[in-house]
Amino acid sequence: MDANKQNSEAMVVAIVDDDASVRVSTRRLLRWSGLRAEAFGSAEEFLRSEFLGQTSCLLLDVRMPGMDGLELQRRMMEIGQRIPIVFLSARASEEEEKRALRAGAAGFLRKPVRKEALLSAIESVLEPRPNNNPSKEL
Repeated sequence: MDANKQNSEAMVVAIVDDDASVRVSTRRLLRWSGLRAEAFGSAEEFLRSEFLGQTSCLLLDVRMPGMDGLELQRRMMEIGQRIPIVFLSARASEEEEKRALRAGAAGFLRKPVRKEALLSAIESVLEPRPNNNPSKEL
């Protein structure tokens, strides 16, 4: 368990949400849970950040001013950033949810989200998977 906790501390969970209260409370929860969390007020801010290449899980709002979450998901695919995304939204349509999942989102949660559900979704993304690194077996 200690090895998993050390690994999770090295992994960055990025939160991209235009609602400051969501960013602050989510970041606080994740850090309290032993995760390294960074928060961004826009998709553009996240793309310009030093954390883009360090992010192991992205918590992403769908509807934001400027570039929305679905557009960020699309752009990340275009530039080869295959970061697992868990969408969080209070107002997304069913069609937006379907688009996000079809494009490869790891999860889609509705706000307000229970902390257990959020932590479980993040944990499922961060957990090492069997045979994830075959080169170690050689």
